[in-house]
Amino acid sequence: MYKLIIFDWDGTIIDSAARIVSSMQAAATDLGHPPLTAEAVRDIIGLGLPEAILTLLPFLSEEQVEQMRERYAYHYVEADQTPTKLFPGVASTLEKLHQQGYILAVATGKSRRGLDRVLADTGLGWLFQITRCADETASKPDPLMLTEILQETGVKASEALMVGDTEYDLGMAQRADMPSVGVSYGVHEVKRLEQYDPRLILHNFTDLAEWLKTGETSV
Repeated sequence: MYKLIIFDWDGTIIDSAARIVSSMQAAATDLGHPPLTAEAVRDIIGLGLPEAILTLLPFLSEEQVEQMRERYAYHYVEADQTPTKLFPGVASTLEKLHQQGYILAVATGKSRRGLDRVLADTGLGWLFQITRCADETASKPDPLMLTEILQETGVKASEALMVGDTEYDLGMAQRADMPSVGVSYGVHEVKRLEQYDPRLILHNFTDLAEWLKTGETSV
Protein backbone atom coordinates (compact mmCIF):
# COMPACT_ATOMS: atom_id res chain seq x y z
CA MET A 1 0.00 0.00 0.00
CA TYR A 2 2.72 2.47 0.96
CA LYS A 3 5.54 3.53 -1.34
CA LEU A 4 7.08 6.32 0.71
CA ILE A 5 7.90 6.45 4.44
CA ILE A 6 8.80 9.84 5.90
CA PHE A 7 10.51 9.99 9.28
CA ASP A 8 10.91 12.71 11.84
CA TRP A 9 14.46 12.76 13.24
CA ASP A 10 14.79 13.92 16.87
CA GLY A 11 12.79 11.67 19.18
CA THR A 12 11.94 9.20 16.40
CA ILE A 13 15.26 8.14 14.87
CA ILE A 14 17.68 9.43 17.50
CA ASP A 15 17.45 9.93 21.25
CA SER A 16 18.52 13.55 21.45
CA ALA A 17 15.93 15.11 23.76
CA ALA A 18 18.23 15.43 26.78
CA ARG A 19 20.87 17.24 24.75
CA ILE A 20 18.33 19.56 23.14
CA VAL A 21 16.96 20.43 26.59
CA SER A 22 20.33 21.10 28.21
CA SER A 23 21.57 23.10 25.21
CA MET A 24 18.47 25.29 25.11
CA GLN A 25 18.61 25.88 28.85
CA ALA A 26 22.29 26.82 28.64
CA ALA A 27 21.63 29.24 25.78
CA ALA A 28 18.94 31.02 27.77
CA THR A 29 21.24 31.26 30.80
CA ASP A 30 24.11 32.62 28.71
CA LEU A 31 21.92 35.45 27.42
CA GLY A 32 20.28 36.28 30.75
CA HIS A 33 16.81 35.10 29.80
CA PRO A 34 14.40 33.49 32.30
CA PRO A 35 15.27 29.87 33.10
CA LEU A 36 13.59 27.25 30.93
CA THR A 37 12.12 24.10 32.42
CA ALA A 38 12.94 20.74 30.90
CA GLU A 39 9.23 20.11 30.36
CA ALA A 40 8.82 23.33 28.38
CA VAL A 41 11.79 22.60 26.14
CA ARG A 42 10.75 19.00 25.51
CA ASP A 43 7.36 20.27 24.40
CA ILE A 44 8.83 22.33 21.52
CA ILE A 45 11.09 19.61 20.13
CA GLY A 46 10.09 19.13 16.51
CA LEU A 47 9.42 22.76 15.69
CA GLY A 48 11.82 24.82 13.61
CA LEU A 49 14.38 26.51 15.83
CA PRO A 50 13.10 30.12 15.51
CA GLU A 51 9.54 28.93 16.15
CA ALA A 52 10.69 26.87 19.12
CA ILE A 53 12.59 29.80 20.65
CA LEU A 54 9.64 32.16 20.26
CA THR A 55 7.31 29.60 21.81
CA LEU A 56 9.59 29.41 24.84
CA LEU A 57 10.46 33.13 24.98
CA PRO A 58 7.71 35.00 23.08
CA PHE A 59 8.96 38.44 24.14
CA LEU A 60 12.25 38.18 22.24
CA SER A 61 13.04 40.47 19.32
CA GLU A 62 14.19 39.11 15.98
CA GLU A 63 17.79 39.94 16.91
CA GLN A 64 17.46 38.16 20.27
CA VAL A 65 15.99 35.09 18.59
CA GLU A 66 19.06 34.94 16.37
CA GLN A 67 21.32 35.27 19.41
CA MET A 68 19.49 32.38 21.06
CA ARG A 69 19.79 30.32 17.89
CA GLU A 70 23.54 30.90 17.76
CA ARG A 71 24.08 30.06 21.45
CA TYR A 72 21.91 26.95 21.19
CA ALA A 73 23.88 25.77 18.15
CA TYR A 74 27.15 26.37 20.01
CA HIS A 75 26.06 24.30 22.99
CA TYR A 76 24.47 21.51 20.95
CA VAL A 77 27.38 21.06 18.55
CA GLU A 78 30.42 22.00 20.63
CA ALA A 79 29.94 22.51 24.35
CA ASP A 80 27.30 20.04 25.44
CA GLN A 81 28.53 16.48 25.87
CA THR A 82 25.17 14.88 26.66
CA PRO A 83 25.21 11.67 24.58
CA THR A 84 22.85 11.11 21.68
CA LYS A 85 22.33 7.72 20.06
CA LEU A 86 20.02 5.98 17.65
CA PHE A 87 17.03 4.29 19.20
CA PRO A 88 17.33 0.47 19.30
CA GLY A 89 16.91 -1.24 15.94
CA VAL A 90 16.73 1.96 13.89
CA ALA A 91 19.66 1.29 11.55
CA SER A 92 18.75 -2.32 10.81
CA THR A 93 15.06 -1.50 10.31
CA LEU A 94 15.80 1.37 7.93
CA GLU A 95 18.12 -0.86 5.92
CA LYS A 96 15.45 -3.55 5.76
CA LEU A 97 12.82 -1.07 4.53
CA HIS A 98 15.27 0.27 1.95
CA GLN A 99 15.98 -3.24 0.70
CA GLN A 100 12.23 -3.90 0.43
CA GLY A 101 11.92 -1.01 -2.01
CA TYR A 102 10.34 1.71 0.13
CA ILE A 103 11.36 5.28 -0.63
CA LEU A 104 12.65 6.71 2.65
CA ALA A 105 12.64 10.41 3.54
CA VAL A 106 13.19 12.74 6.49
CA ALA A 107 11.05 15.71 7.51
CA THR A 108 12.61 17.46 10.47
CA GLY A 109 12.63 20.61 12.53
CA LYS A 110 16.44 20.56 12.40
CA SER A 111 18.37 22.96 10.21
CA ARG A 112 19.92 21.73 6.97
CA ARG A 113 23.37 22.08 8.48
CA GLY A 114 22.31 20.13 11.56
CA LEU A 115 20.66 17.32 9.65
CA ASP A 116 23.53 16.92 7.21
CA ARG A 117 25.91 16.66 10.16
CA VAL A 118 23.97 13.93 11.94
CA LEU A 119 23.31 12.01 8.71
CA ALA A 120 27.08 11.91 8.22
CA ASP A 121 27.79 11.08 11.87
CA THR A 122 25.31 8.19 11.95
CA GLY A 123 26.13 6.89 8.49
CA LEU A 124 22.44 6.80 7.58
CA GLY A 125 22.44 9.43 4.85
CA TRP A 126 22.56 6.94 1.97
CA LEU A 127 19.23 5.44 3.03
CA PHE A 128 17.16 8.58 2.44
CA GLN A 129 16.23 9.68 -1.07
CA ILE A 130 15.00 13.09 0.03
CA THR A 131 15.10 15.22 3.18
CA ARG A 132 13.43 18.46 4.20
CA CYS A 133 14.47 20.79 7.04
CA ALA A 134 12.64 23.60 8.79
CA ASP A 135 15.04 26.31 7.63
CA GLU A 136 14.40 25.59 3.93
CA THR A 137 10.61 25.33 4.07
CA ALA A 138 7.79 25.94 6.57
CA SER A 139 8.08 24.62 10.12
CA LYS A 140 5.84 21.84 11.36
CA PRO A 141 2.90 21.50 11.71
CA ASP A 142 2.54 23.31 8.39
CA PRO A 143 2.35 20.49 5.79
CA LEU A 144 4.55 22.24 3.22
CA MET A 145 7.60 20.01 3.72
CA LEU A 146 5.44 16.92 3.18
CA THR A 147 3.88 18.46 0.08
CA GLU A 148 7.34 19.17 -1.30
CA ILE A 149 8.49 15.61 -0.64
CA LEU A 150 5.41 14.24 -2.40
CA GLN A 151 5.96 16.51 -5.38
CA GLU A 152 9.61 15.52 -5.73
CA THR A 153 8.96 11.78 -5.41
CA GLY A 154 5.73 11.72 -7.42
CA VAL A 155 3.96 9.77 -4.68
CA LYS A 156 0.36 10.43 -3.62
CA ALA A 157 -0.35 11.39 0.00
CA SER A 158 -2.40 8.20 0.44
CA GLU A 159 0.66 6.15 -0.59
CA ALA A 160 2.93 7.83 1.97
CA LEU A 161 3.32 7.38 5.71
CA MET A 162 4.61 9.92 8.24
CA VAL A 163 6.33 8.47 11.32
CA GLY A 164 6.95 10.76 14.29
CA ASP A 165 6.94 11.24 18.04
CA THR A 166 5.16 14.60 18.39
CA GLU A 167 1.81 16.14 17.69
CA TYR A 168 3.61 18.46 15.26
CA ASP A 169 4.56 15.45 13.13
CA LEU A 170 1.14 13.84 13.18
CA GLY A 171 -0.67 17.17 12.86
CA MET A 172 1.41 17.96 9.79
CA ALA A 173 0.49 14.61 8.27
CA GLN A 174 -3.19 15.14 9.03
CA ARG A 175 -3.13 18.52 7.27
CA ALA A 176 -1.54 16.86 4.25
CA ASP A 177 -4.18 14.07 4.23
CA MET A 178 -1.36 11.60 4.83
CA PRO A 179 -1.58 8.50 7.06
CA SER A 180 0.68 8.57 10.10
CA VAL A 181 2.28 6.36 12.74
CA GLY A 182 3.25 7.65 16.16
CA VAL A 183 6.02 6.39 18.42
CA SER A 184 5.51 6.22 22.16
CA TYR A 185 9.16 6.54 23.21
CA GLY A 186 9.66 10.16 22.08
CA VAL A 187 8.80 13.49 23.69
CA HIS A 188 5.00 13.71 23.46
CA GLU A 189 2.67 11.44 25.39
CA VAL A 190 0.59 8.87 23.54
CA LYS A 191 -2.68 10.64 24.40
CA ARG A 192 -1.45 13.72 22.55
CA LEU A 193 -0.55 11.64 19.49
CA GLU A 194 -3.88 9.81 19.48
CA GLN A 195 -5.73 13.07 18.83
CA TYR A 196 -4.45 12.90 15.24
CA ASP A 197 -5.76 9.40 14.49
CA PRO A 198 -2.49 7.61 13.71
CA ARG A 199 -2.78 4.18 12.11
CA LEU A 200 -0.58 2.79 14.87
CA ILE A 201 1.40 3.75 17.94
CA LEU A 202 4.78 2.00 17.91
CA HIS A 203 6.52 1.16 21.16
CA ASN A 204 9.58 -0.18 19.36
CA PHE A 205 10.94 1.16 16.08
CA THR A 206 11.60 -2.38 14.83
CA ASP A 207 7.88 -3.14 14.89
CA LEU A 208 7.32 -0.86 11.89
CA ALA A 209 8.75 -3.34 9.41
CA GLU A 210 6.61 -6.18 10.77
CA TRP A 211 3.47 -4.05 10.73
CA LEU A 212 4.03 -3.13 7.09
CA LYS A 213 4.85 -6.72 6.20
CA THR A 214 1.64 -8.09 7.72
CA GLY A 215 -0.58 -5.62 5.92
CA GLU A 216 -1.01 -3.34 8.94
CA THR A 217 -2.97 -5.96 10.84
CA SER A 218 -0.61 -6.47 13.77
CA VAL A 219 2.78 -5.65 15.27
